[in-house]
Amino acid sequence: MKIAIAQLNPTIGDLAGNAQKILDVAKYVASQGGRLLLTPELSLCGYPPRDLLLNPCFVENMSLSLQQLAKDLPPNLAVLVGTVERNLQASISGGKNLFNGIAWLENGKVQRVFHKRLLPTYDVFDERRYFEPGLEVNYFSLDGIDIGVTICEDLWNDEEFLGKRCYANNPIADLSILGVDLTLNLSASPYTVGKLDFREEMLSHSAVRFQQPIIYVNQVGGNDDLLFDGRSFALNRQGELISRAKGFDTDLLFVEFDAEKRDLVLGSIAAKYECEDEEIWQALVLGVGDYARKCKFSKAVLGLSGGIDSSIVAAIATAALGKENILGVLMPSPYSSEHSISDALALGENLGIETTILPIGELMAGYDKTLGKLFAGTEFGIAEENIQSRIRGNLLMAVANKFGYLLLSTGNKSEMAVGYCTLYGDMNGGLAVISDVPKSRVYSLCRWLNLQGKNRIFGNREDNGEIIPQNVITKAPSAELKPGQIDEDSLPSYKVLDDILQRLINEHQSAAEIIAAGHNPVIVDRIIQMVARAEFKRRQAPPGLKITDRAFGTGWRMPIASNWLIKNSYQSQDFTTSTLI
Repeated sequence: MKIAIAQLNPTIGDLAGNAQKILDVAKYVASQGGRLLLTPELSLCGYPPRDLLLNPCFVENMSLSLQQLAKDLPPNLAVLVGTVERNLQASISGGKNLFNGIAWLENGKVQRVFHKRLLPTYDVFDERRYFEPGLEVNYFSLDGIDIGVTICEDLWNDEEFLGKRCYANNPIADLSILGVDLTLNLSASPYTVGKLDFREEMLSHSAVRFQQPIIYVNQVGGNDDLLFDGRSFALNRQGELISRAKGFDTDLLFVEFDAEKRDLVLGSIAAKYECEDEEIWQALVLGVGDYARKCKFSKAVLGLSGGIDSSIVAAIATAALGKENILGVLMPSPYSSEHSISDALALGENLGIETTILPIGELMAGYDKTLGKLFAGTEFGIAEENIQSRIRGNLLMAVANKFGYLLLSTGNKSEMAVGYCTLYGDMNGGLAVISDVPKSRVYSLCRWLNLQGKNRIFGNREDNGEIIPQNVITKAPSAELKPGQIDEDSLPSYKVLDDILQRLINEHQSAAEIIAAGHNPVIVDRIIQMVARAEFKRRQAPPGLKITDRAFGTGWRMPIASNWLIKNSYQSQDFTTSTLI
């Protein structure tokens, strides 16, 4: 049996457009002699549809689209499509109104809908809000082959591999007991760093443990803060990789199931990424490109400070949207160094993007005059420093509004964590590109990028030189809001800060555990308090692209009005911080 894996990039809510993508690939698969076509979880509506599922009209239109798609599909081709199905027993049983399902379409009809059994409610997932869990073991027979069907989370419960059982049931084990010939998993699994290898290792373990060949199909694309890497793959009974799709791009794979051997045959295998930096780069480029395209933007604007954060964001945006669609705005103040301007201009030249300079000295003087009487007798401080950032934020918003550009904010995760950023200033924007990228990783990405050169990244054959100016990487980071200012005036070194934040935010370590790892107790306590106090800022930030398993987005649900972390950190001292509000 020739099986096709369609790694699709749906747009959430675009039922007609998503159905057309499925139909187009189905026609091609049929022309190539395919018998079964697989598409990702909720491929008809895109994942995650979130509260669109609470709209009865949306659900009804999805059902109508599914029925029409079944009629339009080529004959002699079975297609599995991700969709939702109404729970007709909800009013009686008190359950949720919908099932997350996979529809088997063939011969012009919806033959059956298989229901997702394990519904995640952690991190960015909240499927119990919408769906009732399925109770039946899902399988069907096609041309004498028994095929098991699982949906995304259904595969994430192998206690032997994970070291714990997360749910009462293991759908893959249940299919093994039934003796199916082949197990499918149709997913929309969000990307995080290192997850690509983890998935393959986990399913390889399951294939060996249950002696089942497994085909894993994943959605690709960016949907708001979530990125989907694709990297669909297939494993034989020995747990060996026999096929793998590209990462961060649409793809179509054909795999062959040998009916006599009851196993999958070796096919094409896309290469792995060389390092995490390459993987993260591809994820962020996809995220910016899809966010702009799906929100109907063709051009983007950002502020260029000559610093490393705006430099990497400009490079990502250029790769995602094209150099002709990026505008970099330099907004020097009287405190800006000469190299900030020259470095920003050099970056713009390296990328081939348009740049413009809007000095803010006169605007600062206007604020000083207006606030002079009210601020008389006070010392220059954070309020005055932040006016500079807010002037810049207003100018960038004016440009974005005037020309219909997407404004990209450039703050990194380290700054977002401790509040070293300015509300209504550098936090302005429609998308926070690197808000889940720690400062240390920003440096690593820039070094990796320069090693690749313009040729590989942008196809610039005439000039394969550096992308990020070397001085941007080597100089001390600074907000340049007062003379001689550097970030380490207010923060520990980013190497120290990022390790503390990784332990606190991603690994959920206590203050005592972080201190035991070798960190200064006073610094640890101060950082914990800064993270807690900055919550109200993060709540007002633009959406950011998630690349770690603990991002400041839909999966981060911390209270704003809370004294827990401030009162219960290691020292419980009342530190005065220079966090920029």
